[in-house]
Order: sequence, then structure tokens, then C-alpha cells
Amino acid sequence: MVEFVLIQIRSGAKRSNTMLGSSKLLATIPAVDIKRAEEFYTRVLGLSVAEKPQEGVLILEAGAGTQIMVYEREATKAEHTAVTFQVKDIERVVVDLAAKGVQFERYDSDEFKTDERGIAQMEGAKMAWLKDPEGNVLGIGEF
Repeated sequence: MVEFVLIQIRSGAKRSNTMLGSSKLLATIPAVDIKRAEEFYTRVLGLSVAEKPQEGVLILEAGAGTQIMVYEREATKAEHTAVTFQVKDIERVVVDLAAKGVQFERYDSDEFKTDERGIAQMEGAKMAWLKDPEGNVLGIGEF
């Protein structure tokens, strides 16, 4: 198991010496089973493997130069959204993922309510949530 990972993030963008405003962002998600996580993120969600910098660590390419680092560790529990994928047509994405067996979370609260597909209408945005095989909550948003 990987307990702590330090990775240099490569980017052609100029770096500012002030704070983090010009730094590239890399979302980080834990996985108990890195092979199962790789299968889900590549075959179901359609991300590609950018690199495997060390055993138990996987860097995945998403759109617009964004990346997700998945690292192997013991089980943890987070009930919040770990990462959100911004899409242009949430209905199409939800239908496509549901056809691959993805089950979307259903919510019914004072703040928002999802419809039968798992999509919530929110002030100027639409959101849907799913869990990866490790139990991490992933968001899909059209905003």
C-alpha cells in the first residue's frame, strides 16, 4: 500500500511565485483495489492512463488537460463529492453511463431533489452523482 505520494506535476504553463493561482490542479482519489479502480475509470468512464509513476499509483487523463491521481490505500469513507466532471450534455452522459451499468445516486432534500434518472436541477446547473467501485462520490455537472 502507498501511504504517502509526492509527484511533480508537469505543465507548460508559466508558474507564478505567488500562491497557487497558476498551479495545475490534480484531483486525488483513494482506492483499496487499484486494478479495479483503473478498470472503472478507463472502461466505464472513458479516461485514459497518463502514467503509473509507482506501484499503487495511477494518473488518469480527463478533459482539458485535467488529471486524477488514484492511489492505493486502506478503506476510507467520504460522503462528499470527491471530483466533478463538467459536461455539456448531462442527459446524454447519464444515459450513456447508465447503459454501462452505472447507478446514479438519488437525493431528496430541502436543498435539491434528483429525478428518476438521478439528475438534480439547481440554480443554473444540473448535477448527477455516482459512486466508483471504491465508494468515492463522483459528480457530473452541466453548468
